Amino acid sequence: MTAHPLPEITGIDRRTFDTEIRPAGRPVVLRGIARDWPAVQAAQRSAEEGIGYLRQFSHAEPVAAILGEPSIGGRFFYTPDLGAMNFMRGQTPLDPFLERLLRDRDRAEPFAMAIQSVPLPQLLPGFTQANATDLVAAEVVPRIWLGNAIRVATHYDLMENVGVVVMGRRRFTLFPPDQVGNLYMGPLELTPAGTPVSLVDPDAPDLARFPRFAEAAKVAQTATLMPGDAIYIPFHWWHAVESLDPVNAFVNYWWNPARADLGNPYDALLHALLTIAPLPADQRDAFRAMFEHLVFRGEGDPAAHLPEAAKGVLGTIHPAAAARIRATLRDSLARS
Repeated sequence: MTAHPLPEITGIDRRTFDTEIRPAGRPVVLRGIARDWPAVQAAQRSAEEGIGYLRQFSHAEPVAAILGEPSIGGRFFYTPDLGAMNFMRGQTPLDPFLERLLRDRDRAEPFAMAIQSVPLPQLLPGFTQANATDLVAAEVVPRIWLGNAIRVATHYDLMENVGVVVMGRRRFTLFPPDQVGNLYMGPLELTPAGTPVSLVDPDAPDLARFPRFAEAAKVAQTATLMPGDAIYIPFHWWHAVESLDPVNAFVNYWWNPARADLGNPYDALLHALLTIAPLPADQRDAFRAMFEHLVFRGEGDPAAHLPEAAKGVLGTIHPAAAARIRATLRDSLARS
């Protein structure tokens, strides 16, 4: 698959990020924004120094990790029947994990190893203070990803994301949210990390089995990031991630500006799959029209003709009203 290069920018500041990059809603590579991090500088000298820097902050408490047989070729994915994942989950102290990364880096077919999405203050206390960015709000908790040469299937996040490469190279391949129908989602009930993943391997797409992926490939964008580089991934953009080196570390910042008290939209999607998807076609069409008018608001404010006091859930939803609506939904679900 030949993808278009992702746009790149250097020398970005918080104001430009908030007023130009995020409103555009497009992914972009942020070259060199963390080149001065002590962790990045140590990693650029050698893998041993990079690992040694991390170990300054480590502790003996166990951390969740995943492990795959050499036969999976570093691709964390499903078993052939889609009935289970092709890796195991477990716990390990950090130091033996880091030692194993260094020990296995020259093996032709190592076990695939990863520690994924652990809050940095929990895993490496003190690291954040020494290695920080001002592109995101101070209250956003950074997370760290460690591993060897692994591949993560194309997926999306229900968050905005800035990710910083600390050690090793990392290749990203991205697809816009509207390509969902061309990416062939796997089971919603069984996923590697929460959100659904694409069944298509973008490095070797089987177009006989997944012919519509050819349309997604036309709009794919890719970039390879070096230590100190970062990427901005907007909400719900699909992305595959490949760690290209045998020792790598990555720090990311997830946030969602949506109001937390309004609930998780993904829950509404699951409920719609349960209640609307099985309906006859004419009834689905009726609900499609209602959703387009009331939820997606393609024709503007559906309650513009109502006085503010009469808009109810169609108007501004204040915290007290949100709590009442959610309580009503809980009662309704309990009775169904």
